[in-house]
Amino acid sequence: MIGRQTIDDLLNNLRSDPNIVHWHTIPKREAHYAPFPDSLDLHVREALVHRGVTSLYTHQAEAYQAVMEGKDVVLVTPTASGKTLCYNLPVLQTIINQPESRALYFFPTKALAQDQKNEMVELIDEIGLPIKSHTYDGDTSGSIRQKIRQAGQIVMTNPDMLHASILPHHTKWVSLFENLQFVVIDELHTYRGVFGSHVANVIRRLKRICSYYGSHPQFICTSATIANPQEHAEALTGRAMYLIDRNGAPSVRKHFLIYNPPVTNKQLNVREDESYAVTRLATDFLKNKIQTIVFAKSRLKVELLVSHLQKLNSGRQDRAKICAYRGGYLPLERRRIERGLRSGEIIGVVSTNALELGVDIGQLQVCILTGYPGNMASVWQQAGRAGRRQEDAVIIMVTSSNPLDQYMAGHAEYFFSRQPEAIRINPDNIMILMDHIKCSAYELPFKKGEHFGGQEVDELCEYLTGEDVLHFQREKWYWMSDGFPANTISLRSAAQDSFAIVDVTDRGHAKVIGEMDRFGAMTMLYEDAIYIHQGTQYHVDELDLEERKAYVRKVNVNYYTDSDLAVQLDVLAMDQHANFDHEQIEKGYGDVSVRALPTVFKKIRFETYENIGWGKIHLPEMEMHTNAAWISFSPDYLNVFGKDVFQGALVGLSHLLRHAAPLYVMCDQSDLSVVPKIKAPHNEKPTVFMYDKYPGGIGLSEKLYQVMPSLLNKAIEMLENCGCEAGCPSCIGFVNEGRSAKLALLRLLKDR
Repeated sequence: MIGRQTIDDLLNNLRSDPNIVHWHTIPKREAHYAPFPDSLDLHVREALVHRGVTSLYTHQAEAYQAVMEGKDVVLVTPTASGKTLCYNLPVLQTIINQPESRALYFFPTKALAQDQKNEMVELIDEIGLPIKSHTYDGDTSGSIRQKIRQAGQIVMTNPDMLHASILPHHTKWVSLFENLQFVVIDELHTYRGVFGSHVANVIRRLKRICSYYGSHPQFICTSATIANPQEHAEALTGRAMYLIDRNGAPSVRKHFLIYNPPVTNKQLNVREDESYAVTRLATDFLKNKIQTIVFAKSRLKVELLVSHLQKLNSGRQDRAKICAYRGGYLPLERRRIERGLRSGEIIGVVSTNALELGVDIGQLQVCILTGYPGNMASVWQQAGRAGRRQEDAVIIMVTSSNPLDQYMAGHAEYFFSRQPEAIRINPDNIMILMDHIKCSAYELPFKKGEHFGGQEVDELCEYLTGEDVLHFQREKWYWMSDGFPANTISLRSAAQDSFAIVDVTDRGHAKVIGEMDRFGAMTMLYEDAIYIHQGTQYHVDELDLEERKAYVRKVNVNYYTDSDLAVQLDVLAMDQHANFDHEQIEKGYGDVSVRALPTVFKKIRFETYENIGWGKIHLPEMEMHTNAAWISFSPDYLNVFGKDVFQGALVGLSHLLRHAAPLYVMCDQSDLSVVPKIKAPHNEKPTVFMYDKYPGGIGLSEKLYQVMPSLLNKAIEMLENCGCEAGCPSCIGFVNEGRSAKLALLRLLKDR
């Protein structure tokens, strides 16, 4: 029997792999220490020493000092650098000195709040003083909620709970709001786009309630590396922030490899699907019992990879030792996986970016990224999941065929020198702002002349009065509707409702196995779709739109399904417009109406990814108003190139822009969409639209309008660097007969 290979053995094998196009070694980094602050309580010191902490990292000491001086702080250091102590120490010290003081921590997920609560409870137990720390979320039992409201000194929650439960019922939380000294916001970089714009308004409401009760809490924010941490923290909190970005934590040596799958068809420049390479690489580590995490961009990709890994590793390990982890799983299932990773019982996990965040999942050695995640902040967050022991860590990014991945594979020096992106939020988006004006008016009446964030509210409140939502009396606007506004407003998506996924395999024992937002349900849970959960396939028997339930049953088939959307787009108002140097090409920005209709689905075979059938989707159209940027071309080009060739060039440009846009705006894939139209209704010209996938827009397309010349230059660079002649998945997204579409697109872009 051949013995297990070590991590060094496997690295040596990889050195001779021709598909490793770049090998970047990040040297080991020594720690920089500072002594415990003189003011730190003796009980806390002894507890830290007992836990093996005999001094602080320099950034922890600096954070403690800044917070104790009363500053609002934003701390930016890498994953696993001990950010938790940066806020726990000053909070605990203050509560020890002033037991009536309160702190509110909020984390982007319940999992993270639960994880941090466990860490805090262990530390408090070591300290040996009666400090009360609790989580308050949807899983908190009713019997202890009242105790938390009255006596919880450190309350840990998430923005959704703060928005929908704590703020609307602030009269039950008087002791918290009267004595609130600290608000801790962890994982600051996750509050971007739609979600971040909502959360900025939740914080405005929080500050308004604190002011009513006479408190003025300090804000302590922590983040992974982003380009504008101070600016973003100030936009989110409305406070001037003190920035700490000098990291004192150590790190092990890390090997960062870029793996570009081989070309399987040289003539068409088609590469092997990245999933095959990810599965092969992960299996090599898993069969040698080396704990590995694989990141994938979509829920579907996660489930497909888990299915492949479980099949390949059956006989070597129990299937239960390789798991999927993603949004839509129920809390108990997620907690079980997290525990299994910490204990080592689970040796392999495939996750969406849900595990980017700082949930404690133990000492993983290997991290495999399925494609470029879309921004450098995510690259380093995901890579930071490997390497918490003394041994070397391995990070492998397996590139896909898309243009951005291929650009990164061919320009490793660009990849490793890239600075993290800036984060954008737009809390004054009128749709989002109005939602929170309603919520805030329900919580406390607005006075005439009052401001909410930087906005005067009189005009907005007068509009809501006309809608019979508010009532004006004695110079104040009062909530008058029977409804409870926060209950109907989701912070995370345009859809304000979610669908339960019900397993009816055993009709007598139906059970809910997950949930999904409305848009996801209509594109993944249509009738006859195959839904995959933890590697198990389910056939969707029925999607009940009124009851918001999808009924599924277990099946065993060799295919999965993927839906197509038909999109109709109309320009409602053009706010900005400019011609390029070549007057036959122009750019624009404005308000648009988008109507999307799921039309058909494809059945795709697992092993070969070939299309083996299709079916119709019978669901209603979805409509929204949003913002878009666009580039339009003169119809004369249709005659110059011919309609088919020009249409191919337009589709190719859409493909390139979809992948290049994340270089200029940090956004989730679900936040932005790109649509080509051979004849746009507003100007009857061939046009490519890039629109924010949220009602009212969140500022992404406006930024793309501003950087359009740079964006198009990057598209040219991607085209010219691709070695194909006729177009391929690595540039225009499809193989074109002859070189016409690719050459036409190059000429179009250079005509500017």
